[in-house]
Amino acid sequence: MRLCAIGTVVFILSSLAAASVSVSSPSNGSTVSGSVHVVATSTGSHAISSTTVYVDNQQAYKVDSGSVSTYLALAIGQHTVVVQSWETTGTVIKSSPIGVTVTASGPPANAKQYSNINQKTGWQSCDTCAGAGGSGPTAVYSLVQGLSSPSMDGKSSQFYLQGNAPYSAALWWNQLGANQNVSNFQYDLYFYLKQPSAAQALEFDVNQSIDGKKYIFGTECDIKGHHDWNVYDAAGHQWMQTGIACSEPAAYAWNHLTLEFQRANGQVKFLSVTLNGKKSYINRAYSPQASSVSELNVAIQMDSDSSNTPYHEWADKVNLTAW
Repeated sequence: MRLCAIGTVVFILSSLAAASVSVSSPSNGSTVSGSVHVVATSTGSHAISSTTVYVDNQQAYKVDSGSVSTYLALAIGQHTVVVQSWETTGTVIKSSPIGVTVTASGPPANAKQYSNINQKTGWQSCDTCAGAGGSGPTAVYSLVQGLSSPSMDGKSSQFYLQGNAPYSAALWWNQLGANQNVSNFQYDLYFYLKQPSAAQALEFDVNQSIDGKKYIFGTECDIKGHHDWNVYDAAGHQWMQTGIACSEPAAYAWNHLTLEFQRANGQVKFLSVTLNGKKSYINRAYSPQASSVSELNVAIQMDSDSSNTPYHEWADKVNLTAW
């Protein structure tokens, strides 16, 4: 009986020893420039149902498995990262706190620069394809380039939309040439509205198609809906709320927008949005959808509200940096 008891004790200790969270990145006390790559694997005496990454006691990422590999865009400064998993029995397993310092980052010197895209020829457009399921109502829409006013540099582009039915939309995009060697993107532009109250939403996208997959980095300022930034779940064909506020932009003013994206681990990764100097971290990842082409483009979309009030949107200094 004593031997059995000892064996039982050994079994319990072995089970407890097997429950752990192993974090291989970042290392404790490390300094990181740019996004923080979190890689962790959890094991337990029972199956792992979910894992959550906490940054400074706030949930930053969650996955329904025992393995994590994600990039987090964090504010400059010191942070504490903890990876916590749950067994199917409800048992909690978590890592020791990991200290990491984030420093300022930017595109490398050899990053590909696509400058003043609003001045480029070859802009394509559609109305019905901009609607839900790519089958929306028709609209009256146009693009005029090279305008001196309003303008940042004397060569702005004017986009116009007048819907023929409630919630009509128009989409414009410019193909930049396929480039499968880039996976980080910084979409930077200025936009201007005289009647921001006429817009239901404003959309700004980067699209990359490679190896049979289309990575849609779709972002939307949902002005009249949830009043926040939405990001696009390409595989699920749906817009997802971020909780990051985006209300009606000021009229007769240039708004500076910077969006940061990443194609990582086969996913569409939304890093951050900076509007007029205020940076917010999105940290959302979704799967791509199928594609039969190779491409890289930027896009601008205008959505009208239920009243179909016509309005213009000007864009200037439209740039994409990719590396």
